[in-house]
Amino acid sequence: MTAPIQKPAAGAPLAAVVMGVAGSGKSVVGMALAEALHCKIVEGDQLHPPENVERMASGLPLNDEYREGWLEAVGRAIASHAARGEGVVAACSALKRGYRDRLRAHWPGLVFIYLMIDKNRARERVATRRGHFMPASLIDSQFADLEPPTDEEGAIFLDATRPVEELVAAAAAKLAAKAAVEG
Repeated sequence: MTAPIQKPAAGAPLAAVVMGVAGSGKSVVGMALAEALHCKIVEGDQLHPPENVERMASGLPLNDEYREGWLEAVGRAIASHAARGEGVVAACSALKRGYRDRLRAHWPGLVFIYLMIDKNRARERVATRRGHFMPASLIDSQFADLEPPTDEEGAIFLDATRPVEELVAAAAAKLAAKAAVEG
C-alpha cells in the first residue's frame, strides 16, 4: 500500500527532487535549478556510504537494502534545509514509488521532477562521463528498478534529452504553477 500524497503546507519552502535513472541529468539539472531558484542543493550521490559506491563501481547494482540508509540520508538533508525555511532541490534517482514515499515521509509535499530518458541514451551518457563511480553496465538494473511516478504523485515530467537551460526553465515554470494552484 502506498502513502497518500500530501500537499505542502501554506508558506512551506520549495522542496523538490530531480529524479531519474543514471545518465538522465539529475545532478546537472538539479544544480542549475537550485541556482536559478536560489535554493540549496542536495546531491544524492555524495550521500551514498562508501560501501554503496564500492559496490556500484565494481558493477554490482544496489538493492532496496543498500538504498535504505542512503534514502534516509537524502530525506534528512532535504528536511533539514526545508525546516530552516530554505528552498531545496535534491538530485536523487528515487526510482521506486516506495523510495519516493520514504523521501516524502521526511517532508510532505515534496515535488518530484522526473527526467525521462531511454535506455540507449542513458547508457551513452554514462559511458562518456568521467570521474563517476556508476558504470554503464548498471543501466539495465536502473531501468529494471524504475517505477515511473503515477498521476497521483503529481510529478513533473520532462524530456531529459532537452538542453539543460530548457529543462530548468520548464521545471521552474511548472513548480511556480503548482505552487499557485496548491498555495
